Amino acid sequence: MRQIRAEVIKDTVKDLFIEANYVIGKDIYKKLKEQHEKEESEVGKSILKQIIENDEIAAKERIAICQDTGLAVLFIELGQDVRIVGGDFNEAVNQGVREAYTDGYLRKSAVTDPLFDRKNTKDNTPAIIHIEIVPGDRIKILVTPKGFGSENMSALKMLKPADGVKGVKDFVVETAVKAGPNPCPPIIVGVGIGGTVEKAALMAKKATLRPVGQHNPDERYARLEQEILEEINKSGIGPGGLGGRTTALAVNIEHFPTHIAGLPVAVNICCHAARHAETMI
Repeated sequence: MRQIRAEVIKDTVKDLFIEANYVIGKDIYKKLKEQHEKEESEVGKSILKQIIENDEIAAKERIAICQDTGLAVLFIELGQDVRIVGGDFNEAVNQGVREAYTDGYLRKSAVTDPLFDRKNTKDNTPAIIHIEIVPGDRIKILVTPKGFGSENMSALKMLKPADGVKGVKDFVVETAVKAGPNPCPPIIVGVGIGGTVEKAALMAKKATLRPVGQHNPDERYARLEQEILEEINKSGIGPGGLGGRTTALAVNIEHFPTHIAGLPVAVNICCHAARHAETMI
């Protein structure tokens, strides 16, 4: 049994959220540069250039990529042979978020009650924590500060099995096109197919964090990813919603077994920054 101190978890979470908010992922930066070269619209090309320059300034100056520094979401793979000592795990995570958003000068966007009070918690907690118990004695922490310009454009639909591939494809494309300029395109589209309502939504959220250019290992789903991406980019929405061929950078699909009577499909949309960072303790 390996012991890991709660303070180490707190410090790690703090560093990851600051890094995710300051530094664009290498895969996304590379894809933005590629699309800048390919983009046919002069306005679209100009918007992509501004996005790239913004990302470069943020990394160099150690400031936030965007004013919406997101709600704190974590995907944690907790080794079953790990014992947390010196404090409570969830509190360590939330303290790391508090320190990141205070010391990193990041906007605090969490409110106490979603419907009535809506008072700012003033430290961007509580975090949304998803934990999976896995073999081993290590902890993998993947964080994503999720902005709500894109989160608000996400959707879920309980399709019938008879709707099949066409039903899934139409729903995902419709969701992305309906979003228009709201999620700050170019976007990354995460899709969860199967499971239950909550499983599909969780898969879709995590799918947005898959490296751009990495496809589903099942060639059928990989082909569907490409087909949906092409359809979205035919919409002409373009960078910033001002026209062009680069509306989405990637479509990432994850799937899971489901009930004989169901075909749940969730779509989670992420802005071009797709901020995330991960490490292993």
